[in-house]
Amino acid sequence: MTSKLTPEQRQLLKDELSVDIAGYLVDDFKLSPQEAIDVLYTSETFERLQDDATGLYYQSPGYVYSFLQNEIKNARVE
Repeated sequence: MTSKLTPEQRQLLKDELSVDIAGYLVDDFKLSPQEAIDVLYTSETFERLQDDATGLYYQSPGYVYSFLQNEIKNARVE
């Protein structure tokens, strides 16, 4: 995927998505902010989000969160 964004811009998008997704975890699973971050950062979804080749940083927070929800449902996240 060819991107016109700088590495800094891509990282900003990833960071903003991560904040939104952590917020969803807090709301949906009643986790503390630290627990939500721990769940997110240890997930396969987060690894995919960090990989520029996936283009997930271009997607909506809800879309990316759906991958994490599926991961949690299938007990792939500790």
